Order: sequence, then structure tokens, then C-alpha cells
Amino acid sequence: MAGTRVSAADRRRQILDAAVRVFARQGFHGCRVSDIADEAGVAYGLVYHYFQSKDEVLDTLFLERWNILLEAIASVDQRRGAPRDKLHAVAGFIVDSYRADPELMKVIIVDVTRAANSFGARHLGKIREAFDGIAEIVRDAQRSGAFRDDVDADFAAMTFYGAIEQVLTAWIFGMLSCEADDFENAKTLVVDTICGGLDAAPPQRVLDSARR
Repeated sequence: MAGTRVSAADRRRQILDAAVRVFARQGFHGCRVSDIADEAGVAYGLVYHYFQSKDEVLDTLFLERWNILLEAIASVDQRRGAPRDKLHAVAGFIVDSYRADPELMKVIIVDVTRAANSFGARHLGKIREAFDGIAEIVRDAQRSGAFRDDVDADFAAMTFYGAIEQVLTAWIFGMLSCEADDFENAKTLVVDTICGGLDAAPPQRVLDSARR
């Protein structure tokens, strides 16, 4: 009986999924195209039929996931709601992305966004789009008076995303517990930590000091 024919799209996806496992296990620089082919169960030359290089495989994985993140941030920004709720939704999307596919998020963080001299530099414009989207949420809150306006929105956005990425890095390296409750708590703790410095109302300790 003839075998089931695999479509080009399915074969391409098979190779990408295999690459995620290989990159997460061996690191991008520690593996070869032949390792991806072996993991995918395909001939070595077939990988080159779909991708010109190992670099293009990683570029594709990053752009697929990052564009989904950009769409999520844009969707959140368009909603009505409190700034904290919007930032919580962004943090939630990123944390849930890690929870759903920790190997892919490990590859993106370790081999792309933190690779300042290679892939990070190549995709800096795309990475900045995420910061810009978060910064716009902050600016809207500043214009409405919900957030203080003496904190640069771009700086706040980078601090916010950096805090989330650092939590994900801690999960990757086993520095923080990552049980179900930890994922949910992280969403709130990151938002509370960053928004505590952005809220327009002065902290209680400042009010107490002023009354003395």
C-alpha cells in the first residue's frame, strides 16, 4: 500500500519543529544541519530544499513567534480597559507562550533576543516593534493621567519586557520554580513591580513621610 503523501507545508513544519528540539537541546551554535535532518527523520539535502541555511531556520522560528507577539500587543492596545489590565494581558501572553512551548521560547531568548552580536542585531528592528507597542500602552496611560509622565515610556517598556524575559530566563535555567501557580503569579508580580513605579498616585511611604 502506498504511503501517505506528506505536503510541502507539513514537511517544512516537521523540519522547523525538529530544529526547535535540536536548538533547545544542543544550542544553535552546537548543532549542524544534519542534526536537524536526523531529528526530523528526513534526508540531509531535504532541509536545504526548504531552507538555505541553519540561520534561515532560526530566523523563521523567531519571526513566526515574534509576529504573533506583535499582533497580541496591538490587539491589547486597542482594547478598552485599565493600563494595568493591558500590561497584565501582554505579560500573560508571553508567560503562556513559554508555558505552552518552553523549548521554542528558550531558543528565541537564548539564541536570538540575547544574541547581541548576531541574530539579535539582525532582528533589532523587529524586536523594537514589541517595545514600541508596549510603550504606546504606557503613553496612553500617561496621557489619561493613570501613569506618571516623568518616566520615559520607552524606558518603561524596555524595563517591563526585560523583567518578563528575565523571569523566563530564570525558568529556563531552573533558578525559579515553574509550577502552574508560579506561571500565574509571575504575570501579576511583574505588572505590580513595574506599575508600582509608574502609578500616578504617590507610594504610601511618600505620603506617610510628608505627613510627619
